[in-house]
Amino acid sequence: MAEETMRKDENVVYIGKKSVMCYVLAVITQFNGGAAEVAIKARGKVISRAVDVAEIVRNRFMPEAKLKGIVIKTEELASEDGSMSKVSAIEITLSK
Repeated sequence: MAEETMRKDENVVYIGKKSVMCYVLAVITQFNGGAAEVAIKARGKVISRAVDVAEIVRNRFMPEAKLKGIVIKTEELASEDGSMSKVSAIEITLSK
């Protein structure tokens, strides 16, 4: 676990509402910039988009990229009304 907590945020791509190819480009840019590994993180409804990004990178653009690990968890977030809600999260780590 210590290795995961020491990872720099510059090697992390956070998935949001943009198109899948925007995130694919971000991951490839990280690898081309010298990163040995890149983490793809997503929460909630965009988890499937994170899986798509990882698969497109591995199958189309960088076949030499290896799947290093997948971590799934539940995070608690404060909603706008102040109550706490639980949301699923995923972290997919790819390495060269």
